Amino acid sequence: MKPFPRAEVSCRALKHNLEQLKVIAPNSKVMAVVKANGYGHGLINVAKCLTEADGFGLARLKEALMLRDAGIQQKLLLLEGFFHELDLHKLVDHNIETVVHHESQVEMLELADLPRPIRVWLKLDSGMNRLGVTSEEFSSIYQRLIDCPNVEKPIHLMTHFACADEPENTMTQEQFELFESLTQNLEGERTLSNSAATLYWSQAHGDWVRPGIALYGVSPVMGDLGTNHQLTPAMELKSQLISVKSVKANESVGYGAYWQAQQQTTLGVVAIGYGDGYPRNAPEGTPVWVNGRRVPIVGRVSMDMLTVDLGVEAQDKVGDEAILWGKSLPVEEVAAHIGTIAYELMTKLTPRVAVCLE
Repeated sequence: MKPFPRAEVSCRALKHNLEQLKVIAPNSKVMAVVKANGYGHGLINVAKCLTEADGFGLARLKEALMLRDAGIQQKLLLLEGFFHELDLHKLVDHNIETVVHHESQVEMLELADLPRPIRVWLKLDSGMNRLGVTSEEFSSIYQRLIDCPNVEKPIHLMTHFACADEPENTMTQEQFELFESLTQNLEGERTLSNSAATLYWSQAHGDWVRPGIALYGVSPVMGDLGTNHQLTPAMELKSQLISVKSVKANESVGYGAYWQAQQQTTLGVVAIGYGDGYPRNAPEGTPVWVNGRRVPIVGRVSMDMLTVDLGVEAQDKVGDEAILWGKSLPVEEVAAHIGTIAYELMTKLTPRVAVCLE
């Protein structure tokens, strides 16, 4: 018997999406971003499926070490870099590359006693004002890295776009031009493009693209779908009906009697709730897929369950499958109903949700 709730992850879909992204960016290598437990799809699952990826991008050293322990041999890059000087020895021991985005990291590299140099990607803050060295300090930081014996040469270069998911926003072009002006005469490979820039800014593909959400078949752009780019959703979040009952007009359901039936109808209770990571603030009308149709959530989402209005003529029964998102119900659409983004929905699934590789 399959567990529920469960997230069914399609290895075939992941492979297809990687191949499609290579078609979209034919002259770039692909740094598959698998941080946050592979965007909720299972870190090891995703990495073992994507044998054709050129490398993997991660946020934490712990994630990188998990991949090495699982036998993953591809390039690994810490997108937030290292946090402590002791981390540097682990980078050397496990052949892990690192982003450098702050002077304090340069100082740690300069003072470290390492058996061999580390591959470094210097990150320029081209306007996002999150991580990265400023344009004013870029040249001096770059030179310090060149002079540092603990840094492998050449130094690779990167930046991150703030508004690439808004294709009409001119800020991406401005960031691109600043990056180009500061790096045009320097050696080393370049990476600029996240999922949105990979899909919408071909001029910024560079030597490496680093798709995250698109790799999982989801569009990063509001109002868009991954399927519009020939991507396939890699996750289906499923549970089942554990109760089906008739209610009369004016009867309520759930905490606070938040929702009342306008007419006699049939309610179904689905075994998933905010304890599993499904948002408590999902409003009335958020769709769930049951037996080939969308049915709306009614009442408040509870810790372990939510309720849907199956309709007056419903023939559904206990044990029937309920899909919270997947091929038949795009996660982008569910996120829009809830007022969030697909990234959050997928990455907030809790360990109570079994992740099953199909």
